[in-house]
This record gives sequence, structure tokens and C-alpha cells, in this order.
Amino acid sequence: MALARITILISGRGSNMAAVIDAATEGRIEGAVTHVISNRPNAGGLEYASARGIATTVVDHSAYPSRESFDTALADAIDRGEPDLIVLAGFMRILGAAFVHRYEGRMLNIHPSLLPAYPGTQTHRRVLEDHGTRHGCTVHFVTPDVDGGPVVAQAEVPVMPGDDADTLAARVLEAEHRLLPEVVGWFCDGRLTLHAGRARIRDAQR
Repeated sequence: MALARITILISGRGSNMAAVIDAATEGRIEGAVTHVISNRPNAGGLEYASARGIATTVVDHSAYPSRESFDTALADAIDRGEPDLIVLAGFMRILGAAFVHRYEGRMLNIHPSLLPAYPGTQTHRRVLEDHGTRHGCTVHFVTPDVDGGPVVAQAEVPVMPGDDADTLAARVLEAEHRLLPEVVGWFCDGRLTLHAGRARIRDAQR
């Protein structure tokens, strides 16, 4: 069986992207990252991907007059890679409903909180301001509701005494690097699907 083709969207250093690439390279998932796309020309993750022989593309959002025109250009870039799965790994753009529906059921995002708690940005600071004791990350299917798509899996980490936003972020990031490749593996194995608005996982071993 052919390996699933994975396109990853990034905006920065791409550490979650790297975790998926490494998992694929090491044979831990039945997939191959074949394309990395960034909306920022200086994203550090582009160099990491290119050094591993993975095609890279920049679709600079600042070059487009509207969200719709950016979404169209991004979709064109994605479709050239003919992916089975699209993964948003630190991709910091809100995507329009038409774009999201185009890839319904085959686009995943990782978010640094235990959704539905703390959608949006600055999640670590907000948890600390609320004196929370638990935090973590979530992988979910992407829908037009920002950070509101069906949850696939979560990983929890404790909030420790003396934590600041940076130390908490680092702990959550370690969990992200474990969780995202695992979930991508489920999809590539054909065990993860979106059905009637809910994530279904068959025989997942957690």
C-alpha cells in the first residue's frame, strides 16, 4: 500500500512539523511528508524541510489583498502536492469556510490547550492568570469554527508551582511532539475518520 502523502502548513520554526517528519522518516507512521507550505517567507521550518528533500512553497499572506485571495492561492499550492492529509502545525492564519470545506475530513490542527478551554492565542498566559492546575494540547479536525472542530485526542500536562508562560509552553510543546505524530499515524493507517461531525478512531492504542 502506498504511503499517505502529507502536506504540512507552518508559520514559524516548525517544531511540530519536524516531529511528524521524523516520525515518518523513522517509519513510525505509514505516511510521508511530501510538501511543506508557509505563509511567511522567513519561517525557520522551511529550511528544516528543504534539508530533508521535502518540497517547500511560500504563499505569503501579505501579498494578497483579501483572505479569499490568499485562501485560493494556498489551496492551489496544496492541490499541486495531491495530499491525503493536511496538517496545520503552528499555522497562524484563520482560514475561510470555503477553504475548510474543501478539505473536510482530511485537515488536522494541533492547538496548545485542552479544548474547548482556551481557544485562540496566548493560551499559556491565560491558564496561569486563571490559576489553572492542568493544561495541555489538542489535535482536532479543522472546521470553520476556529479551534472548534471535533477533538481527536488530547495530552494533559500539570501546571507546576513557579511556572511562567515560557516554562509551561515548553512542557506543553513536549506533549505536542508526542501527540501529533501519533494522531497523524492513526489517519495514515485508515483508523481515524470524520463521520457525521465526530472524530472516529478505530482500535487506537493510547
